[in-house]
Amino acid sequence: MVIGGLRKGPGDPAYVFEAGRRTVWRATRTPEGAVLIRLTPYSGVGEVEAEAWGPGAAWALDGVPELLGEADSWEGFEPLAEHPALVDAARRFADFRVPRTRAVFEAMAAAGIEQVVTGKEAFAGWRMLLREYGEPAPGPGSPDGRKMMVPPSPEEWRMIPSWQWLRAGVEGRRSRVVITAATRAAALERTLELTDGAEIERRLRSLPGVGVWTAAEVRQRAHGDADAFSFADYHVSRDVSYALTGEELDDEACAELIEPYRGHRYRVQALLSLAGHHHPRYGPRKSLPTHTPGATHRLR
Repeated sequence: MVIGGLRKGPGDPAYVFEAGRRTVWRATRTPEGAVLIRLTPYSGVGEVEAEAWGPGAAWALDGVPELLGEADSWEGFEPLAEHPALVDAARRFADFRVPRTRAVFEAMAAAGIEQVVTGKEAFAGWRMLLREYGEPAPGPGSPDGRKMMVPPSPEEWRMIPSWQWLRAGVEGRRSRVVITAATRAAALERTLELTDGAEIERRLRSLPGVGVWTAAEVRQRAHGDADAFSFADYHVSRDVSYALTGEELDDEACAELIEPYRGHRYRVQALLSLAGHHHPRYGPRKSLPTHTPGATHRLR
């Protein structure tokens, strides 16, 4: 489903996928309050049934079309013949759309926790913090009996003690990104009024600790920006360049390679990822360090 990228790993307390019905249950926080939303696709007729519970229900239901990518357009996107992997991915995943959650601070909190470390580490921290400080989701709960949690409000993120951040594996450099963003939550949400991706990125990156990668993660999810390529990621530029050319390139060279797709550079990234394209891994996986100054000096 289009919104699969919003799930923060297995066991995400805010996201449950009911495989039998291909139904998604998602807990989130809206300007009107907490909400649990259930989305059930009917592929034979091309429709999605949406139900929502909680004070934010009306707001969430109004946003379902955007959440499912209605505002996204492939106009101007044409895979080049010299990039057959992308041609194939665009054909196979022609229904892909970039979702727009309209939840900027929520996306920023998640991206801040994900900086520098592996996905496994970040998702474990997200799970623990939501279970400890999130709000029980309204409504019937998930079909598998799992207790779903709405992510904390900005005020609640700010009140988390430093030792609890560390217990969740989130060192001070990353927790400060979330806490700082929480103090600017209203300003972050106002970026939804903007249409210029460069200006949105500038405003997001005006926050201390927010670099190109973090801003891109937020733009992809909250703003539905099909051009927000994940530069400064450990793998993305190498994955994309390897799929397109058979060579692993750094950010600068990859940026030159995908320049013809400006306006759709994140679409290129997403389509190739959906098609399973990755650069070769030459050794065993290892966790990146999380608690040393050398591990956290770069803005992502």
